[in-house]
Amino acid sequence: MGRRAVVRPVDLPPGRRVLVVSDIHGALPLLKGALAKAGFCREDVLIVLGDMMERSETSLEVLRYVMALSRTHTVHTVLGNCDNVTLAFFDREERLPDRFYQSWLPRHGARCPLVKMARQAGVPLEGPEDYPAAREALEAAFAPELAFLRSLPHILVHRDYLFVHGGVPREERLTELSAFGVMKNDDFLGQGRSFRRWVIVGHWPVTLYNARVPSAAPIVLRDRHIVSIDGGATLKWDGQVNVLILPEEPEGAFTWVSEDGLPTVTALEGQEASPDPVNVRFGHSALEVLEEGGEFCRCRHLETGRELWILTDYLRRRDGQVFCEDSTDYRLPVAPGDVLSVVRRTGRGLLAKKDGATGWYLGRWR
Repeated sequence: MGRRAVVRPVDLPPGRRVLVVSDIHGALPLLKGALAKAGFCREDVLIVLGDMMERSETSLEVLRYVMALSRTHTVHTVLGNCDNVTLAFFDREERLPDRFYQSWLPRHGARCPLVKMARQAGVPLEGPEDYPAAREALEAAFAPELAFLRSLPHILVHRDYLFVHGGVPREERLTELSAFGVMKNDDFLGQGRSFRRWVIVGHWPVTLYNARVPSAAPIVLRDRHIVSIDGGATLKWDGQVNVLILPEEPEGAFTWVSEDGLPTVTALEGQEASPDPVNVRFGHSALEVLEEGGEFCRCRHLETGRELWILTDYLRRRDGQVFCEDSTDYRLPVAPGDVLSVVRRTGRGLLAKKDGATGWYLGRWR
């Protein structure tokens, strides 16, 4: 089973706002921008749901920023599975196999904190023969960062809330659960679970849950007492960092703000939402190319049989099969004067975002 989950109680004093953020993945400007939009201040409580790191060359900067905030503000952080990639390189009892790092490190390069740490410390990290010496050198060079990661629990428990990176199968006997299992709990909403407390999670980008409309907005399931907030920052071209703001009372309304760092335009014309869109997303993105093109290719989505135009540079070919980055034929509902985030400017219109949802805008803009 491996290491068991570390569970820690968390105090949420009445009268203080509680903000929750997850899956920053090194996107420091997005984190700072989202917190600024939320008006984060010393009177607030901030809960960081893990995956501060990996997939970005500024992962260490995010870790140090959270560490610094923890010294000046009320901040509670849990460990995410991507944070654990760094920690598990060092900890003997929970160490991931060398073969994992042999694949992971070269594939991600400086977007992996371990590679960045090794470069800063001037130690090689090319293969397993380098790992013992690298562990010793990095333990010394990055002692504060590693101590902070080692101090983090996997679950925070409050009378009304449970905060965890990936998810939990139950609310009782939490210390019996696998640490890895609560950090990496894929498709948590798809497991059909319901809870007495509100269970707040990240880990699984929320856009993966919607087969029709790609949206990075937090998902609030009131009947099941679950909120999922991973906006896909860094992992998705249209990703964002979400900051969830808890209600004053547990059954009140959750609110949120986000930052995607994308340029914006103002719509000059309105358009209605398309009635039957499709969200071609990770795990459901196998395609057949029907018509090759320059900017776009006409494709059939094998899972649904739907035909749609896919950006050519979104296509991925592997072992004779064709897949794509998250793609859609969804047409956004837009009113004149709406401000849209621009994901891509194309010859067929703007791939844009509104209220966290991604789709096409075909009107004029400035």
